[in-house]
Amino acid sequence: MDSAELDALLTREGLALLESLGATESADDVARTVSRLRAAGHSPELVSAVVGQARLRERAVAKFGEFASRMLFTRAGLEQATRMSVSAHHAHRMRGAGIGRVADLGCGIGGDSLAFAAVGLGVLAVDADPVTAALAAYNLAPFGADVAVRSALAQDVDLADVDAVWLDPARRTAGHGETARVAASDYSPPLDWVFDLAARMPAGVKLGPGHDREALPAGDGVETQWISVDGSTVELVVWTGSLARPGVGRSALVLRGETAHELTASADTPDEDVRELSAFVHEPEGAIIRARLVGDVARALEAGPIAPGIAYLTGDAPATSPFVSSFRVRETLPADPKPLAKALRARGIGTLEIKKRGVDIDPAALRKRLALKGPESATLLLTRVGGKRLAILADRVPRG
Repeated sequence: MDSAELDALLTREGLALLESLGATESADDVARTVSRLRAAGHSPELVSAVVGQARLRERAVAKFGEFASRMLFTRAGLEQATRMSVSAHHAHRMRGAGIGRVADLGCGIGGDSLAFAAVGLGVLAVDADPVTAALAAYNLAPFGADVAVRSALAQDVDLADVDAVWLDPARRTAGHGETARVAASDYSPPLDWVFDLAARMPAGVKLGPGHDREALPAGDGVETQWISVDGSTVELVVWTGSLARPGVGRSALVLRGETAHELTASADTPDEDVRELSAFVHEPEGAIIRARLVGDVARALEAGPIAPGIAYLTGDAPATSPFVSSFRVRETLPADPKPLAKALRARGIGTLEIKKRGVDIDPAALRKRLALKGPESATLLLTRVGGKRLAILADRVPRG
């Protein structure tokens, strides 16, 4: 979206036209809608803006739920926005720490600021891009005077009247559509400035979950938290000052549906000893692996890693945990595709979930080679033990 499209959209006519549109899911739907609106005399800028917004709102439901139907987006802003289920946890942490007003530096389309304002915090939302800041102002308008939105560089903002900062450095090239990842040295604002600010006042710094651990701040008053949502590891947050919990250096927050579970520790925890394959295999959530808390989960499950450096745990206890996906082992099978396909056909397996750790295998390509047929279903765990590939046929254990 450019400024001309934004100007056309942020009018009574533009917003009314957007609200009048139905779903435009397919390319044919979009083409028909564009033709209809152009034939009705609407400008190209307005048609492009409202049709684009209608499609973005449909996509945004996964992150923003019912809020999506009254929000405005850019494609890049939606892709980079925090899920509401996650930002709600951030907001409650802020409120629980006694924060009254927070500066959201790099607010994007305002996703985190929405959550902050919703729990009663005063918010100063700032974004360097004028178009993005304008969309954030629209999205945050229902909160009135408690929320101020500015277009400015984070480094230029006066923070005298805020109690904490939320920093989401831009990790991709500038733009509203297609963007590309940049190196950590090119984040905006620069990470040196971000971490220096976070050392001087309470802060939450949102980063990608794979950020170099050696480049993160550490020590007293710093907590690093990895977050998984419905099986995907979505972000890392560095908390400082009063927003970092005493005695907690590492934490893993696991969100699944409406439930939340968290594991905390003062530091990385030691792994258990390697064990031979037993009756169950457990796959820890990505947040647990990133936070290096696999050892604590293994001890709770009376399990140990199947091989050094492989995040599959094995044990005989039938217990499971919200921090893992558990599988009941049927048997081991040949790992080579031809004998594996023959074994699966003999067992009538036509539906197969394929998971891997420690092996360079493309599950989609393997599935084609297996040519599965049959009424049965199972899970195949592919890994490496003792320098050799291992194929484990298993069944998922339902979550309690």
